[in-house]
Amino acid sequence: MEMLCVCGLGQGSSLILRMTVEEVLKELGIKANVDNTDLSSVSYMRADYIVTNKVFGDQIHNTVPKIIVENYFDKDEIRKAILQHIKKED
Repeated sequence: MEMLCVCGLGQGSSLILRMTVEEVLKELGIKANVDNTDLSSVSYMRADYIVTNKVFGDQIHNTVPKIIVENYFDKDEIRKAILQHIKKED
C-alpha cells in the first residue's frame, strides 16, 4: 500500500503528518510506504490513499481515495480515519 501525506508546501505539516501516520500504521500492524508532498505535485505521484486535511482534500481532483484528518498530531483521529477508510475500500 502506498500512502501520500499532502500539505501546501510539502515540507512542514505533511512531514509531521507522515511521521504520525507511520506511527499509527506500525501500531496497527499495517505495512505501507508513506511519503509526503506538496499540493501541486500530488497529481503526479502514485498512491493508494492520500492523507490530508479537508481544505487540501477539496483541492485534489483525482480518483485516489482521500483520508481526511484535521489534527496531524492526533493519533486517535488518524487511526480512526485510516481504519474507517480501509474498511470501506476492502
